[in-house]
Amino acid sequence: MPRHSDATASGGSARPDSRARATSAPTRQQQSERARPTLVFCDVSDWEEQWFRRAFADYPVHFFPDPVDRVPAADLADAVVLSVFIHSRITADVLARMPRLRLIATRSTGFDHVDLAACDARGIVVSNVPHYGENTVAEFTFALILALARHLVEAAERTRRCDFRLDGLRGFDLRGKVLGVVGAGSIGLHVIRIARGFAMDVLAFDTRPHPLLAEVLGFTYVSLDDLLARSDIVSLHVPGAPSTYHLMNRERFARMKRGAILINTARGSVVDSQALLWALREGIVAAAGLDVVEGEELIKEEAQLVAAPHEEERLRLVLCEQVLLHQPNVIVTPHMAFYTREALDRIAETTQENIQSFLRGCPTNVVNPAVLGAPSAA
Repeated sequence: MPRHSDATASGGSARPDSRARATSAPTRQQQSERARPTLVFCDVSDWEEQWFRRAFADYPVHFFPDPVDRVPAADLADAVVLSVFIHSRITADVLARMPRLRLIATRSTGFDHVDLAACDARGIVVSNVPHYGENTVAEFTFALILALARHLVEAAERTRRCDFRLDGLRGFDLRGKVLGVVGAGSIGLHVIRIARGFAMDVLAFDTRPHPLLAEVLGFTYVSLDDLLARSDIVSLHVPGAPSTYHLMNRERFARMKRGAILINTARGSVVDSQALLWALREGIVAAAGLDVVEGEELIKEEAQLVAAPHEEERLRLVLCEQVLLHQPNVIVTPHMAFYTREALDRIAETTQENIQSFLRGCPTNVVNPAVLGAPSAA
């Protein structure tokens, strides 16, 4: 059942025998409320519901804690605006359940969970939150780097057992090490700034280099192969896209500097998990810090997965991730690099602005701008 906000409120008590009132024409207020577009929010937590309930108090708004594909079709039929997080997969089949839909406002920077081609065909605008967690994710990236460099997880676990031995806990300094940043966009540049504060040397690979930024921040653009061969730590900051799918595959792992560390706070699909397991076992990768893993959404649904027919490949993927989870030289966190109070507030604020701007007829942060000049499909 949806948690929903209704803008209607009773203005007084009706007389028991007033049948005429029940069949009378809608009031002007009721007509106005019916004319307002319906907003649907999926993947929402309690605090998000409170935020958006206040922001859109004058609209019919429905809230669902589940991803959109688990919401009954009847509860989506009137949606004009849909807001989701990364757990909702917006496919053509999902869109077909929302004939009135005109805006998808994803509460994330990445939008690979939305079928843009299907949205374009329907004339549906898609907006995202392009800037909310650059420093947030960058700081978490270094939390993973430092945890691996100084064996913090193992040390904390030992100490809880009253084991104060230092055997196997010798770490290494970051000063003077080479950090390779794959994807020097907004987040990657913040990572570079932090790395320079640690007196690290920084190499960067990006399809759109900015030489002036490299000069100001003190890093060097190189090819991906050169970066992999020279870096002591490789940190991934590229979007999830067909062009970055399995960017780190077995061939590229083989080109890495032996004993390097891999950090992924980008998208799980960027790393071939089976190739990473191979690289760890071969000693090419000494350790890995993964805030995202390939097929991470499946790990929460193993019971359903095992019961489903013809799912051998997906099951193999889940089992591979389970092996990664239990590697002593691998830290896996639950896609939480973005998860701070400040970043979440910025996500909510930008999403609110995206929806309000669309309702005013001037969409913002649109990721498929071609639809703005095209007639919407029925």
